[in-house]
Amino acid sequence: MRQPSLTARRVAAATVGLVLAAGAAACGPEDNDAKASGGDSTPHKGGTLTVLNANPTQDFDPARLYTSGGGNVPSLVFRTLTTRNRENGAAGAEVVPDLATDTGRPNKDATVWTYTLKKGLTYEDGTAITSADIKYGIERSFAPELSGGAPYLRDWLVGAADYQGPYKDKKGLSAIETPDARTIVFHLNKPEGEFPYLATQTQFTPVPKAKDTGTKYEEHPVSSGPYKVVSNQNDGERIVLERNTHWSAATDAERKAYPDRIDVRSGLDSSVINQRLSASQGADAAAVTTDTNLGPAELAKVSGDKELAARVGTGHFGYTNYIAFNPTVKPFDNPKVRQAISYAVDRSSVVNAAGGSALAEPATTFLPNQKSFGYEPYDLFPAGKAGNAAKAKELLAQAGYKNGLTVTLTHSNAKDFETSPEIATAIQDALKKADITVKLQGLEENDYSDKIHNVKTEPGFFLAHWGADWPSGGPFLAPIFDGRQIVKDGANFNTGLLNDKSVNAEIDAINKLTDLDAAAKRWGALDKKIGEQALTVPLFHPVYKRLYGKDIKNVVISDWTGVLDISQVAVK
Repeated sequence: MRQPSLTARRVAAATVGLVLAAGAAACGPEDNDAKASGGDSTPHKGGTLTVLNANPTQDFDPARLYTSGGGNVPSLVFRTLTTRNRENGAAGAEVVPDLATDTGRPNKDATVWTYTLKKGLTYEDGTAITSADIKYGIERSFAPELSGGAPYLRDWLVGAADYQGPYKDKKGLSAIETPDARTIVFHLNKPEGEFPYLATQTQFTPVPKAKDTGTKYEEHPVSSGPYKVVSNQNDGERIVLERNTHWSAATDAERKAYPDRIDVRSGLDSSVINQRLSASQGADAAAVTTDTNLGPAELAKVSGDKELAARVGTGHFGYTNYIAFNPTVKPFDNPKVRQAISYAVDRSSVVNAAGGSALAEPATTFLPNQKSFGYEPYDLFPAGKAGNAAKAKELLAQAGYKNGLTVTLTHSNAKDFETSPEIATAIQDALKKADITVKLQGLEENDYSDKIHNVKTEPGFFLAHWGADWPSGGPFLAPIFDGRQIVKDGANFNTGLLNDKSVNAEIDAINKLTDLDAAAKRWGALDKKIGEQALTVPLFHPVYKRLYGKDIKNVVISDWTGVLDISQVAVK
């Protein structure tokens, strides 16, 4: 998902997403006791599930969706070569087969990946799904008129950089071969051990060429999943799904598909969503949300009510809020100034500004504190609970600022409890104790985004956040710290403008690994190595709290998407 607010580059969810768009949540088993819904806890088929969301699932076309931002609704209609394991917490951060028989078979250097489709796969009209359909689905995602999806394939596939899609180039991508109806082979520019993660993206959804209607395909995409689209109003504002009778659970070990019908209603105010879920009247008793969290005030109310508290899913999505430095701007070109600020930060006050410890956890590492990312605990500039002003002053004096200094912190005016005024003010107050005067520059969301992601306008000191496209250190560290990903004439995410040959080389070395556990350890070590340069100050990892209706059963929220998994939910 990357930067959640930037839907053109990373849509999240969380937001699975990014993102955001990407607000996200994951919870452990203690939060998912189906008995909390009352009565028989055994999930049964039938009924209608209502989804109450703030953000509509726009561009409901597998080519255009950014998976981490699409939440769970697209995965009910679009199956892919691989998918996420539909389990609670850390177990849900694993990649598993979906349309394919396995997660992929790499050659020796992971530059060629081969997949075999399961037998008996069909679309909603009963016709067979073939490897050629997956190849075509990927190719149409390159068409300019269907842009918006994840950009990796353009970078990873041989000869794909300038491909314009099948509408303009009938020859297609030679980097994707389909030697028979059940086999598909991908040829990559460089080793990519995490290709099985990429194969979960919606661009890997099969699309029958004969049914492709171009930009109108989103109105009725052909389903390969357990549900089909029967209505899509106002570009995702209301989407109604009903059972795909040609879907076979025998070929799909991940999606439970309990409800008969799913009614997705979007464009709602977040407070209205939480009020309706809290009241749980009528259809709302069998309702969930995939994008709306409880705020601090709402959480306080819910926590004081046993019945409501039992209907809250809790957890963590791979996401970090941090201070970013631009070392080409004085005084942040001096590492000791960056280190001084790192020591001066009061993470307790920042956590309080983000809604309190129930909604945020202090962070001293850039990688989220989850195993799949390769999390290695470290605290290179220990600030304690309230900031280490004395150490900060010492470093400032060494940097030539024994009388302190004045800096400007750029932030967003959006009330998101992430890069917003509350967080900026907490930092301002803490740094004042270290003789650092902080002037605040608040910008409207679009202006803020444009400013911080343009190399020519990037400020020296600003608030930022990042979410992962999949649960690994790769899509977390590479976009922010790989010098080859610095974009001079577009949206740049390498905020520290780091171009360290040893870092770049280690990223390449880890990408060659197909043992994802071994890769995770290397990502954790690299995180610590980069952290020594003090190009960022990790502040906190968000914790998400989401209500669900009283008749909802079988709540599953994984560390991959962080959203309640609709494919597992049953209604009373």
